[in-house]
Amino acid sequence: MKELPLSLYIHWPWCLKKCPYCDFNSHGLRGPAPEALYEAAIIEGLKEQGARVQRRKLKSIFFGGGTPSLMAPETIGRIIEAADNNIPFHENIEITLEANPGTFEEQKFKDFREAGVNRLSIGIQSFDDAKLRALGRVHNSQEARRAAESAGKIFENFNLDLMFGLPGQTIQELDEELETAFSFGSTHLSCYQLTLEPNTYFAKFPPKGIPDDDVLSDMSDLVRDKTAARGFDHYEVSAYAKGGYRCRHNLNYWEFGDYFAVGPGAHGKITIQGCPERFYNYRDPARWLLSFKEHQTQIAERKLIDPEDLPFEFMLNALRLREGVPFDFYTERTGLYFDVIESIWTELREKGLVCDHLKRIKTTEKGWLFLNEVLEAFL
Repeated sequence: MKELPLSLYIHWPWCLKKCPYCDFNSHGLRGPAPEALYEAAIIEGLKEQGARVQRRKLKSIFFGGGTPSLMAPETIGRIIEAADNNIPFHENIEITLEANPGTFEEQKFKDFREAGVNRLSIGIQSFDDAKLRALGRVHNSQEARRAAESAGKIFENFNLDLMFGLPGQTIQELDEELETAFSFGSTHLSCYQLTLEPNTYFAKFPPKGIPDDDVLSDMSDLVRDKTAARGFDHYEVSAYAKGGYRCRHNLNYWEFGDYFAVGPGAHGKITIQGCPERFYNYRDPARWLLSFKEHQTQIAERKLIDPEDLPFEFMLNALRLREGVPFDFYTERTGLYFDVIESIWTELREKGLVCDHLKRIKTTEKGWLFLNEVLEAFL
């Protein structure tokens, strides 16, 4: 197998308040975050994992959470420096930081940029105060607008997260949300439909007024049409980018590249001598920090991906991309020959769900609309 592209995910688990729809490993703060101890543990994790990939270069880093913009820019800078000391960087490495408008300070954005962050991703979700309250967000519309405006001044490359299908939301309101987002000149938009994920507050106590399926379909069409009219490429199920500004970090996930991960609950995939291995760190922040203090590994479990599971795992990622992936990626990144799944592919092709040429592994337009049906064929 060829040496695969390599990315790094860094998880900060704390936020000001847990949102009722969020199923990520995030924890509302009840006091100051243990930032110094966290930094030391992250750097130790970089040393531990970096030793396994010393000869490879990092193409991207992503600080996610939680709300990693709660960290001091100096902390971010030292973590980036430690990553570079353990795993060499590509010259044009993409370094993304997730930010919450509720923690917005323009000077802090400038300091993040100075620390080495070159792509900002802002969790706007909505520019409407009533919708933000319904989502349990800690910021208001004015803070969202100020954060987006400052990002446009400081970062050449920045993403805005928006949600649709919100309680009581109309098509006209979504149209206005999109127009507001466009006004800040972002290079990337991530547009997600609100879903009631298991083990969240909203799953237990569903909000009233969520649009019905017909309205949700119209909303999806509106997002697709308006982003296209503004020059955004709908390159992944929920991702829209201006030319040259696709998220390289997420592309590496979807193209089944390798990524290692540090921080509580962070998951990674590393291919060593042709064998793809998944691992995850201790999920509970206190348990994860304890492993560092006791000089033990931060990794809770490692396991090789079963060859029987690889076709589904590969397709689960690759087919999210509208353009799919080059045909040879399948063998390069799984170590399996395509003839193992050729009969499945043929059946899907006969249903008009996947393309009939062998230059790229991709769905048809129909297949993209019925992606779950396509993926189920590989289970």
